[in-house]
Amino acid sequence: MRTSIATVCLSGTLEEKLRAAARAGFNGVEIFEQDLVVSPDSPETIAELARELGISLDLYQPFRDLEGVEEAQFEKNLKRAESKFQLMARLGIDTMLLCSNVGTATIADDGVVVEQLRRLGDLADRYRVNIAYEALAWGRFVSEYDYAWDLVKAADHPRIGTCLDSFHILSRNTDLARIAEIPGDKIFFLQLADAPALTMDVLSWSRHHRVFPGEGAWDLSDFLTRIAATGYAGPVSLEVFNDSFRQGDTNRTAVDGLRSLRWLEASIADAPAAGTAGEAQPEVPSSALDLQPLPEVEEPRGINYVELSTNDLGALTRQMHQLGFQFIGYHRSKPHVQLWLRGKARIIVSEVTEEAGTTSAPVNGTFLRGIGFEVTDSQSAMERAALLLAEEVPRDQTHNDEVLRGVFAPDGSEVFFHQFNQTTPAWIKEFGHDHDEQVSHIDHVNLAQPSNHYDEAVLFYTSLLALHAQSSQDVPSPSGLVRSQVMSSTDGSVRMPLNVSPQPHAEAVAGRGIGSVVEAYPEHVAVACEDIFEAAATALSRGLDFLPVPQNYYEDLASRFDLDPEFLQQLQENHVLYDRDEHGEFLHFYTSTIGSVFFEMIERRGDYLGFGAPDAPVRLAAQHRKNAQHSA
Repeated sequence: MRTSIATVCLSGTLEEKLRAAARAGFNGVEIFEQDLVVSPDSPETIAELARELGISLDLYQPFRDLEGVEEAQFEKNLKRAESKFQLMARLGIDTMLLCSNVGTATIADDGVVVEQLRRLGDLADRYRVNIAYEALAWGRFVSEYDYAWDLVKAADHPRIGTCLDSFHILSRNTDLARIAEIPGDKIFFLQLADAPALTMDVLSWSRHHRVFPGEGAWDLSDFLTRIAATGYAGPVSLEVFNDSFRQGDTNRTAVDGLRSLRWLEASIADAPAAGTAGEAQPEVPSSALDLQPLPEVEEPRGINYVELSTNDLGALTRQMHQLGFQFIGYHRSKPHVQLWLRGKARIIVSEVTEEAGTTSAPVNGTFLRGIGFEVTDSQSAMERAALLLAEEVPRDQTHNDEVLRGVFAPDGSEVFFHQFNQTTPAWIKEFGHDHDEQVSHIDHVNLAQPSNHYDEAVLFYTSLLALHAQSSQDVPSPSGLVRSQVMSSTDGSVRMPLNVSPQPHAEAVAGRGIGSVVEAYPEHVAVACEDIFEAAATALSRGLDFLPVPQNYYEDLASRFDLDPEFLQQLQENHVLYDRDEHGEFLHFYTSTIGSVFFEMIERRGDYLGFGAPDAPVRLAAQHRKNAQHSA
């Protein structure tokens, strides 16, 4: 499948955008007119740069406000179009995007519009240019793709075709059935964008909130399948207007974009059927888009371990001991790496200091370095990750260490793929240990995400690990709303809430992963236990610094649930929080934060599947007070 990206998706100069697109692996780009206008380089220089980079210039866009106007204005519009055709010749571009008229249309007469499209086609033919007519969702008279296609069909001109843009079609909830009526060779260009489900005017939605495929709420697999079934064989291009993307790192955004297309391509490569019940199922011609699959990957079977890095080893290991973790030993070839176990909850602790030779940058406190996932086929998982442009984590190992491979996540943390088996992982022997108990395990890991790469993280875990994104929630905190979205496997063996703080702390964690700066919003590891009160009693006896829970919380708890007074007293004495739904109960307590990491001990009773969401504001407020006291 030929891939392309509009330069409007990326930050930087036109030259930087072309280099980023080529470096990521795109086959071509759309030149957004403003990017060329502000460039000091001539069209010939831009064309030469594209040739050097090995990418094609696929589309010049946009040309606006042409049709549906009086004759005098149309003559002026033709002159304007001719100047663009001449410019396109200098760039070597043979397709122009024509948007349906938004600002100047005064004639709602199909006959007039069809005739004007024909005349534009005649002019375009002199310059060997194709015109891709697109219905903007907010077009004055033409705002639906099927109406635009009817006009193109009536014009019946070899130089006039249509452009199908997923945003303009899906944002209006237009019936997709008529896509099947359009011959593939009359679709002159295809643009893709996803978007979150928002209720707002479509223009603002379009200009600020588009995202790459897989990062929004739409079914683009179905959409692309329908396009492929027409026989369309041209570029599949991204056109995304997004404030964060245009402020982010150019190269990183380009990689994120291509990853989204490769994931989307693979999602339909082996599943061409589309459509709704009762609708004919299209078949994708094998020679059309040349869709390529990715190595299959099943959902992870569980969390193998969590790795924490710290320059405050004493505080972290003391807290883990207070929680009932057992120190197993040091790694046989890495004296700064320890293993701690509580049943099957495995925590690797690496001391990160300049003296230990493990970092070249100062390290701020304690942070979550990485997660090991248990997967059915670790080799296929790694191959899939590489094809999705994930960067491999360099790892030192001796000849008798287990070979482990992983990649960097968008937040700079590490994701490792471990071959699933029913026994104790082989790597534990590297710490002088050969088995672990079955009682406790890691229930979930809560990760903080940089706000400008949150959507990228959702796509990363969806595409690499086949996790599912649940509906996002906004949790109130003293500094504003915290956006939270859970990524999980179907059976719940892997649960990962992704959180974005509204106002990240000024300090940041350096040295994490590939040197990215991570917002110092707290992350945590939640450990499941059989008896929350036994765990709390052990922690109390060992002097754990619990996160304090206010008296007001327990008074509110008594009003919300019909709890036995003795049980309520037991909760309060042990700093335990409580939630309940129709499926079961959830009991949990939190530790204080060390660096940017804290722990949560939990007990699930019955089939409770949530995370104690009503208690999150209590935790956030308590952490805020702790931070304020520490700063004072």
